[in-house]
Parts: sequence; structure tokens; C-alpha cells
Amino acid sequence: MKRQRMLRLQPWLYRLLLSEGRQSLRRRLLIVLLVPLMLLLLFNSLLTYGGALIYSNHVHDRDLADDTLTLMEMIATVDPGAQITPQARFLLEYDPDGHNYYSHFSVRSMRHGLLAGDATLQPPPDLALRGKEPVLYTIRRNHHDLRAATIVMPNDRDPGDKLLITVAESLRDRHLVARQILLLSIPAQTVLILAVFLLVWFGVHTGLRQLDPLTARLANREHDLAPIGDADVPMEIRPLTRTIDGLFARLRGMLALQERFIADAAHQLRTPLAGLRVHAERAHAQPDPAIVDDALKQILHLIDRANRTSSQLLALTRAQSVDLEPSSAMRLDLAVRVPELVGQRVHEALAAGIDLGYDASPGPLWIVCDEHNLQELLDNLIDNSFRYAGRGSTVTVTLGRTDGRICLGVEDNGPGVPDEWRSRLGERFFRVPGVAQEGSGLGLAIVQRIAERHHAEVRYIDRSEGGLRVEVLFPESLAA
Repeated sequence: MKRQRMLRLQPWLYRLLLSEGRQSLRRRLLIVLLVPLMLLLLFNSLLTYGGALIYSNHVHDRDLADDTLTLMEMIATVDPGAQITPQARFLLEYDPDGHNYYSHFSVRSMRHGLLAGDATLQPPPDLALRGKEPVLYTIRRNHHDLRAATIVMPNDRDPGDKLLITVAESLRDRHLVARQILLLSIPAQTVLILAVFLLVWFGVHTGLRQLDPLTARLANREHDLAPIGDADVPMEIRPLTRTIDGLFARLRGMLALQERFIADAAHQLRTPLAGLRVHAERAHAQPDPAIVDDALKQILHLIDRANRTSSQLLALTRAQSVDLEPSSAMRLDLAVRVPELVGQRVHEALAAGIDLGYDASPGPLWIVCDEHNLQELLDNLIDNSFRYAGRGSTVTVTLGRTDGRICLGVEDNGPGVPDEWRSRLGERFFRVPGVAQEGSGLGLAIVQRIAERHHAEVRYIDRSEGGLRVEVLFPESLAA
């Protein structure tokens, strides 16, 4: 029954001390402070009892020594062989507090043995007696501890003899006095602990009210994601508010990316959608099969263009969203992975009439990167070369080391880019003026953003034999 009752109490205690404490900072602080205060009260009680016992032992030892000296003076005035008077024995053995006979005494001659008192009360044989001062020690008799005092005195009736006078008492009164002192001190200590606890509660309550201005300022916000700052923020709360400021900054970045994506999508998809409407109206207005067939071809072309543009917009948004996360980063050997990615584009190159090649330095080339981002970067570089170099051109993917970094390059023998426009390559929606090929101007912008996420550098080089070479220089990963 007792075990079942304890099992029923455990969930209640858990909810009170842990669950509710987690919901209320004030409750948690008070519980955390109350438990040490109760432990402090217990420790202080033990310390008080120990101190009281030491004091009680000191007082009783002094009285015991005085009783021994008194008995020695009484012995000195009577015949040592005579019996102790009943009045003296009563004074030695009577306990005025408990009305119990609790003391023991003995008078022994070193030559003649016990002269008076308790025959079982014998000082230890190795006891070092100092003459005029009683020696105090503890002995055990009948499973009880006794505190005893022994003094030696000369036997005036026998000059060669000495008398050992011993007085002993139980330890009951010593512990009783210590407990009385403890019971007197506990109420005062409890009142003091309660007063301290009330002061702590008041301090916690007052301290938490300092958060009210910050709470009111945040409550008045609607869609404002500006930093909270350190104004009217207690020093202990600043790490939390700065963490919230960091979260606000990331949210502002995400919202800015969302707004930019919407604006870019509206800008880039306006032309294909308008073209789709024009050709659909033309096919509807002119039922001539040739005109309808041409309009459908244009519609399919515009759909492909819109699909590619939306895919590139999504890729650019992903590349701009966040820094490279440790969970997605991994060590890759480009000497193994890049040939696989280039091999996936061979059939497309053959269909487009383009000679796609690969040239690399021997040995492993390790970098830390996101594998999906690497494929996105290389595909956009190859797409850019395919689109602007044209049919019959040569596109080569190179891999090696340059200036202590891993260099991934894509070069073609196309028309290249004039010097005045090369610095703007990588800007969103930028297309070199005069280029007839269709494009969204997002391919190199995606490459630029992915390279920045991987702490890489993008360089655009005009080849002497014609065409453009794009290099992406990654920091090498040397760790195994």
C-alpha cells in the first residue's frame, strides 16, 4: 500500500517541481533557492547541535573535575580506610534534574586496592596521571559510555602509598543540554530562513518586472523585424535578445529573398506569358493549319523558356538563401566527381553539335562543398558555353591546381566577351549587348552565388585564341 501511494505521488511531484517550474521562471527560481535554504537550515542545525555538545561537554567536564577535587578534599579529612558518609555519597550520586542516581566513584589504594565506592570503576592501566589536576577520559561499561575523572593523592597514613580517586558520570545530561540548545535555536533559524526566502521572493518578483518595458515594446510591434538592441534590456537578458536579433536578421534576409524572387519572377515571366497570349490569340484568330502549327511551336518554345527561367530563379534563390550548412557540406574529390558530371552532358553536346572535352591534372583534388551545389555550378557553366559558343564549337572542362587552390574551369572557342562588359558578368539578368542567343542572364549569377557560399573565387578570362574561360578557384581541403 505504501509503495502504491509513493508511485501515485511521484507524477504529482514531477509536475510541480519540473513541468510547472519550466513554464514559470519565477517558480523555478524560487524552487532553486528554497532547496538550498532548507539544506542550509539542516546543516546549520547539525552545526548548532555539534557546537552545543562541545559546550556542554566542556561545562560537564569542568564540573566533573570539580567533583573529583571535592571528593579528594573530603578523603583528606577522614580516615582513608573509613567509609564515605551517606550524606557525601548522596551528594555525589544524586541528579537534581532527573532525580536519578547517575554518578559513580571509587577510591583505590595502590597497595591495598579498593577502599570505597564502585569496584568495577577502574581507570585504564596506561592512564598518565599529572598529580594535582584530574585526568579526564571516556570509558565504556555495560554497553554505556561514561565520562570519568581521576586524580592521585598521597596516603597520609601510609607514606609509601598513593590513592586514586575516580568520579564518573553518564553522558545523558550532556546530550540533553545540547538538544535543548538546538531546540531553542531552531525556531529562530527557521524564522530567519523564512525571512530570507521572502526577501528572495520579493527580489525575484521585482527583478522580473524589469522585463516589462521590453515585453511591452515587443508587444507593440506588428511586422517590425528591426533589431531589439540593448536599450532597457538587463545585462543577463542581452544574450537572449541578441540571439533574437540574429533570428530577426535571418528572417529579414529570407523575406528579402522572397520579395526579390517574386519581383524577378514577375519580371522574367512577363515576356513569355505575353508571347503565349499573342500566339494563342493568333492561332485562335487564324484557323489556317500552318498558322496554328507555327503558333503552337512558338508556344512550346516560350513554355520551355519560362520553365528554364523559373528553374534558374529557384536555383538562384537557393544559392542566395543561407550560408553553406555543415550538415550539407562534405569532402569531395573533384578528380572523381567532375568527370562523372561532365559525362552526363556528352549526349546533349553531341545533339547540339558541340565537342565537349575534359582535361585534368593527375592525383586527387579534395574540396569541402555541397554536392548538389557543385552539380548546379558546373551545369550552368556548361550551359552558358553551349548557348553562347554555338554549334560546331569546342567546350573543355579543366581541373587542376592554381596558386594553392583547386581550379575548376570551363572554356570555349566562341565569340567571347568584350573587355568593357566582362566586369559585369555574374550580375543578375545581365546579358552582353548584341548577343542574339536567348537567355535569362541568371546562369553566371548562380555560379557567382554558389562560389561565394563555398568561399571560392570566380574569374573571367578572355582567351587569346578566342572565346571565354571561366575559372572557379576553391580552397583545397587537406584534412584526411
